Amino acid sequence: MDSFEKDALLKGRKRVAGVDEAGRGPLAGPVVAAAVIFTTPPTHLGIKDSKTLSPSKRASLVFDIFRHAASVGVGFAWPREIDSINILRASLKAMVRAVERLSVRPDLLLIDGNFPVESDIDQRTIVSGDSLSVSIAAASIIAKTARDRVMESYSLFYPRYNFHGNKGYPTKEHLEALAATGPSPIHRLSFKGVALKK
Repeated sequence: MDSFEKDALLKGRKRVAGVDEAGRGPLAGPVVAAAVIFTTPPTHLGIKDSKTLSPSKRASLVFDIFRHAASVGVGFAWPREIDSINILRASLKAMVRAVERLSVRPDLLLIDGNFPVESDIDQRTIVSGDSLSVSIAAASIIAKTARDRVMESYSLFYPRYNFHGNKGYPTKEHLEALAATGPSPIHRLSFKGVALKK
């Protein structure tokens, strides 16, 4: 899980940031990205792709990541921006914002996926990077956990959609609530499952 980081360090890179996002598929809420820099990748912690971890394991790893990271940044793109520029562009913007919020400027970005971000920092895209790079996996955990907390908070304002349970994904219950009451202010109106209910 640290071969990309080791290779970068051998080439003189001292501040390698893993970057990933969470929340491209939901019908509601923001897309959230995170960037994580480790001075020494903590492979002993069991950090892996957030999708393979339980919510409780992700939550416990968040504290470990913050303890071991040289810097962590989080960036958001909100529903109206997603509607305006599309989810892919919004996801990449959220990644840029996460990098900009790092307290240490990285000299290399490891980006999950195959799309580079707009940055003057050297970068490498890695398909399935969250299962291949400990830094990207750590970013995926931070992004997923942060987004889950946002959606749980929104559930207090819009309880009919059960965002606490579905996090904005198109579950049967969520789609039934949309059919019955229409979208909330945090729904992505450009998404097919939402647009049909307007």
